[in-house]
Amino acid sequence: MDMPLDSLPKRLVGQQFPLLSLPSTTGETLGPMDFATGSFVLFIYPRTGRPDRVEPPEWSLVPGAKGCTPEACEFRDLASDFASIGYRVFGLSSQDTDYQREAAERLHLPYPLLSDPGFVLATACGLPTFGFDGELLHVRSTLVVRERMITHAFLGINDAATHPAALLEELRRSRPGVGLH
Repeated sequence: MDMPLDSLPKRLVGQQFPLLSLPSTTGETLGPMDFATGSFVLFIYPRTGRPDRVEPPEWSLVPGAKGCTPEACEFRDLASDFASIGYRVFGLSSQDTDYQREAAERLHLPYPLLSDPGFVLATACGLPTFGFDGELLHVRSTLVVRERMITHAFLGINDAATHPAALLEELRRSRPGVGLH
């Protein structure tokens, strides 16, 4: 990626969220109309692990890579709080829907996980990615969208477990303002 990571959020805020179609763990495909209206938080993560599979030790050395399960669970625990201020929650990774469905069921997630193996969103928005073990993955990020406009963008999140609560507080304070991060 040519643009420095710290300048990306400023570029994204105020841009329209792309109208795309993505399969979800609910069995439905979310399409352009699902993203065109209302408000939502989209947290983007590299990948979830499974209890029956051991992660390579090098995974914990990648900044921001670990923490997908704690982040997903924190968004789960705060989903009703986000809803109370008008935001739906979605998670997104490049993993296929069947793989994600296992995590959604095991973690009892009340929101859908979206699958973007073709990196359509990353390409459309210029979101950062990285390679690990021969696989292309999303850099942990969060986009907040209101009426299709990106109002907040957080890229390269390193503290996955505390980010959802901090985001909730930020949205409570700035509602319905526009923020740069």
